[in-house]
Amino acid sequence: EVQLVESGGNLVQAGGSLRLSCAASGVTFDDLSIAWFRQAPGKEREGVSCISTSDGSTYYADSVTGRFTISSDNAKNTVNLQMNSLKPEDTAVYYCAADFGPCVDYGFDIYDYDYWGQGTQVTVSS
Repeated sequence: EVQLVESGGNLVQAGGSLRLSCAASGVTFDDLSIAWFRQAPGKEREGVSCISTSDGSTYYADSVTGRFTISSDNAKNTVNLQMNSLKPEDTAVYYCAADFGPCVDYGFDIYDYDYWGQGTQVTVSS
């Protein structure tokens, strides 16, 4: 069984920072796409970032480029998302998702990812 568990969501003021973590178990970690998606109330789920654990390649949505950084710690089977300069429009439930192979195979298509975490709430107040 592949299991993904997100943590780190919280309430933060605009301009502040948070670091989210996604811990994976039940799978070999060295050849995965691990992506972050988010969903605000009444809106569609959207891709945020992806990292290929095989070579470390990273991808970002235009809305977060320059503010968010994704990284992997393969020894700990964990992917982190450092979020800086947070804006109220970043408020959402953040999910991590995974599948086998590099991010280029999946992009930000939510239907292409087979494995999902439970989500963690990020609230950015103004």
